[in-house]
Amino acid sequence: MNKDWLKIMDEKIQSWLQIARKNALESVNKDLKVDTKTSRKDLVTNVDKDNEQFLVRKIRENDPNSKILGEEGFGDKFNSMEGHVWIIDPIDGTMNFVKERNYFAIMVSLYVDGKGVLGYILDVVNNDLYHGIFGKVYRNNELLNKPDDIHLDYGLMGMSAPLLIENAYNMQTIAKQSEGVRIYGSAGIQLISVIKGELVGYISHLKPWDIAAGRVMCESLGLTVTTIDGNKLDMVSSETVLVATKIAHKEILDLVK
Repeated sequence: MNKDWLKIMDEKIQSWLQIARKNALESVNKDLKVDTKTSRKDLVTNVDKDNEQFLVRKIRENDPNSKILGEEGFGDKFNSMEGHVWIIDPIDGTMNFVKERNYFAIMVSLYVDGKGVLGYILDVVNNDLYHGIFGKVYRNNELLNKPDDIHLDYGLMGMSAPLLIENAYNMQTIAKQSEGVRIYGSAGIQLISVIKGELVGYISHLKPWDIAAGRVMCESLGLTVTTIDGNKLDMVSSETVLVATKIAHKEILDLVK
């Protein structure tokens, strides 16, 4: 992998994310158009679509032979992670974006032959950018240390509300074993908290664009990212995902049913 090219792309992606952020903040109070996709709880806005089209266009200009997977469908259709694969979530936490005007993110990642190379989660409201490159993770320009490898019962656990309510995979027992549960409504915002060591882990049913960027950073920081039953993720399909410290990951797998 050409490190000089990655450095150039890193700078460009950070600038693209700022443009997408500006579009989101300017549109949220004046030009927001909201539609539903699969249900009344599955929202999409003109900002989701505009941001994804913008990011797809920029990627095609700079990496024309790559494949792109985007939440809103403006990328490509494929079943293989061979070559350069970009994965985009133009607004992660769209319900939060529409209802709360807070707790939402923009996420971009690059995988090369299935390996995560670049990962970006932008906390839009706070303008905090978490990004991974060359096996290191940064908050804006500050290098982050690995989170402490703590047990489940010493940490807060991030969870999906539907999985917890339905007690899927014995989630309520896992929740009770932890020190408490946090539900933010955005995979990106939850993953930021895991990256920072505020949460010991996170469990949710995720699409590729929900987990791709966070996976790059989590694995760089020594966290374990698998399916809920401990298997390797398939980055082109939906999975119930478990992200946790190494110790907590093992403990959670023992509780999963």
